[in-house]
Amino acid sequence: MSRKRKELPLLTEVKITDVAAEGKSLARVDDFVVFIPFGAPGDVADVKIDRKKRSYAEGHIVRMLQPSAIRVEPLCEHFTVCGGCKWQHIPYDLQLKCKQQQVADALQRIAKVELPEILPILGSKNIWEYRNKMEYTFSNKKWLTFDQLRSGEDFPDRDAAGFHIGGAFDKVLDINRCRLQDDFGNELRLFIKDYGKRHGLSFYDLRAQHGLLRTLMIRIASTGEIMALMVFGEDDPAAIKALLDVVVAEFPRITSLMYVVNTKCNDTFADLDILTYHGKDYIEEEMEGLRFRVGPKSFYQTNSIQAYELYKVAREFAGLTGDELVYDLYTGTGTIANFVARKARKVIGIEYVADAIADARINSGVNGIDNTEFYAGDMKDVLNDDFIRSHGVPDVMIVDPPRAGMHDDVVNVILRARPRRIVYVSCNPSTQARDLAMLDNAYRVEAVQPVDMFPHTHHVENVVKLVLRTE
Repeated sequence: MSRKRKELPLLTEVKITDVAAEGKSLARVDDFVVFIPFGAPGDVADVKIDRKKRSYAEGHIVRMLQPSAIRVEPLCEHFTVCGGCKWQHIPYDLQLKCKQQQVADALQRIAKVELPEILPILGSKNIWEYRNKMEYTFSNKKWLTFDQLRSGEDFPDRDAAGFHIGGAFDKVLDINRCRLQDDFGNELRLFIKDYGKRHGLSFYDLRAQHGLLRTLMIRIASTGEIMALMVFGEDDPAAIKALLDVVVAEFPRITSLMYVVNTKCNDTFADLDILTYHGKDYIEEEMEGLRFRVGPKSFYQTNSIQAYELYKVAREFAGLTGDELVYDLYTGTGTIANFVARKARKVIGIEYVADAIADARINSGVNGIDNTEFYAGDMKDVLNDDFIRSHGVPDVMIVDPPRAGMHDDVVNVILRARPRRIVYVSCNPSTQARDLAMLDNAYRVEAVQPVDMFPHTHHVENVVKLVLRTE
């Protein structure tokens, strides 16, 4: 017989004092810390403890007694239910201060290296409708909020088009209006949802793994070009054609309408053939007169305007004069490589995804750039001592790894190659700090520049300039 779980307490009149990691807030009660989502410094509330450890607890606000004076009204009707923008109630200037501190804490506590003064974070010009890419899921298991459940009403219509609920992979929150992308994305998603319901199209069942309408990706470039990629969970040519014909007719702004049939048990389509139904098989972004082709499988920074600010920082930190051999590690579709190529003798880009490397080469060709070379493969396998002997010792390395940071083998190759400068672009200051500690014997940190790419979230990009220590 299982033991009855001990009832966790309700804490009354808890004062929230700070912003914590992962978009949560923080309060101190007696001798332990409580982490609370959707709180703001200065709030006084009753908090129900959901999980308790020896030195900390996690809880949620059940009754707000005194809202903080700094609170702002969230713009989105789905705030607190959709987990995407956890800081909508926090003023943007405070969000930036928190992200600045997040970078400082990671570098000081994890890297423990000598640091210059961290430059003020570069805030986003647009704090709403800043994303160029959104992905939505269609589901026949719409998530019911706690208020809906408590209402006692019957909800027979469970079809939804929106975002996955954290911790419930088969539940999707139906989204009316998302504020992160141009409103065109909402119009298209709602149209397809309504069309599907009116014509009896099946919405995907994430547990049973069947249903026609599965996912929708919308990309809206800074050039105004629009890509819509519809993913179908079943191969029904007549239904697919009928839907796509209506989309073409109703949304002439779409310059690239594509689709793929995915009957696998996961949503990834990197290994599937994507078909172009209308228009081109790519859209284009623009930066300083350079055109970057973005295909359905391409990676491109999701905040186009801030991507330009980020890349300008990387180029400035690289200190290029036109004579340097540059290695761009984790190059993706070669955006940074092509962006800096005009100021370098040669740029060599390396990336794991072969399709991305194909895009990188196309982007060089489209822009008349002839001093780049790109190689596909696992970074730790491609970048080795033989590769450097064959292609030359780099003067500058630009690295932009995934959230996990760099593999130890990659760091060791960099240490043996000893480029004069390293520009480390990171979307995760914690793993960046770990890697900086490994590089510290050979390199000193000369500059640190945080960049905010994702307003209303706790995520932050950070660029670090490292210079080879003198013997």
